[in-house]
Amino acid sequence: MSPTAEFRPAAQVPASPVSAPSAALSAASPAATAARRFRLQVRQPGKAAEWVELAAASEADAILHAAGRGWQVLALQAAQVAERQARAARAGAFPLLLFSQELLALLEAGLNLTEAIATLHAKEGPGAVRDRLAAVLQALREGRNLSDVLEDHPQDFPDVYVATVRASERTGDLPHALARYIAYQLQFDGISKKLVSAAIYPVMLLVVGGFVTLFLLGYVVPRFSAVYESSGRDLPGLSLMLLAFGKLIHAHWQAAVAGAFAALAGLGWALSRPAGRGWLVNQVLKVPVLARRADDFRLARFFRAVSLLLASGIALPRALGMVTGLLSPAQQQALRAARLAIDHGQPLSQALREHGLSGAVADSFIRVGERSGQMAEMLERTARFHDEDFGRWVDWASRLLEPVLMAVIGLIVGTVVVLMYMPIFDLAGSLQ
Repeated sequence: MSPTAEFRPAAQVPASPVSAPSAALSAASPAATAARRFRLQVRQPGKAAEWVELAAASEADAILHAAGRGWQVLALQAAQVAERQARAARAGAFPLLLFSQELLALLEAGLNLTEAIATLHAKEGPGAVRDRLAAVLQALREGRNLSDVLEDHPQDFPDVYVATVRASERTGDLPHALARYIAYQLQFDGISKKLVSAAIYPVMLLVVGGFVTLFLLGYVVPRFSAVYESSGRDLPGLSLMLLAFGKLIHAHWQAAVAGAFAALAGLGWALSRPAGRGWLVNQVLKVPVLARRADDFRLARFFRAVSLLLASGIALPRALGMVTGLLSPAQQQALRAARLAIDHGQPLSQALREHGLSGAVADSFIRVGERSGQMAEMLERTARFHDEDFGRWVDWASRLLEPVLMAVIGLIVGTVVVLMYMPIFDLAGSLQ
């Protein structure tokens, strides 16, 4: 698929007749040279929507730049996410978010569903993604509903997506349903990117600190060992252990270096596979503090998914059953008990509260939704509250983790250095 990227429906800006958009807008302002790049879908009166590229400091600035030129902004994209999604498509993974963005753009341009899918199929290069689109297109031409076709490919289209599309087929508003799903997925992707960004620096610290320690043990310590052995003096026990370990690494340095790189390669390979990532996450989440935060994160996804389904016209009991997989095993068991209570006439807020699936704030939002009839909106606000709280915790934890890791690495390196110099300290003391 073409490298479209992070899609965000933007505020509608009144358009006015201006010159046609240019793809070379990055030089529009002096500050743009150091800005991030964005792609915007814009429209002028009497003309079809088109994509333009713009450099700006933020998404809001990009929209303001476009509004200043009199364009009506329909969508906003981030170029970095576009490249990542394009690589995923080339690798064979079906890029659902990218597919939804492009399908939405084509439908809004006036194409019907079959024409839009045919266009996406025609532009796709040979590969697994093209084959999947061909299967979907063939089924549509045979007269099947899109939701039924997507349901035949559960590995590419999750239940929430299929249910959203099926509900839109009753209302005839597929573009609106796609826009809701895109917004839902982007919220999750935003939190995921924040977690990855927060983990990069600590991982780099551990890798660099590990190689520095390996260099000290395998190169510096053996040279100190030769000096101490020629002196004929008795050495402290800890220093003897360190020197012996350093000599062992020096004697087999090829194996030590190969082992270090093999460990990194194995870790990278494991993280590149879903099973490996799942196992690692499960081990990390055994830490009680992290487990509680992970439960909050899952609840945020749960509330947002239920909100999406309710807004699409799915009944509450069915919506709750469709998003069970977003929760942990313990939360799934609690949700089953809550659903049973709801089936017996208990309000949603009370059922979730009694089974530990909502806190004080979430309970208040849900009760407001029950009184006002705006349950979908209140669940979305609940999810947003959880996301903001989780984001603040991630920022705090990353700021705390970095100095802690630096202190630990400094302690390890400092211990190695002190043990190397202890015999020299003893010699200096005897001379005095």
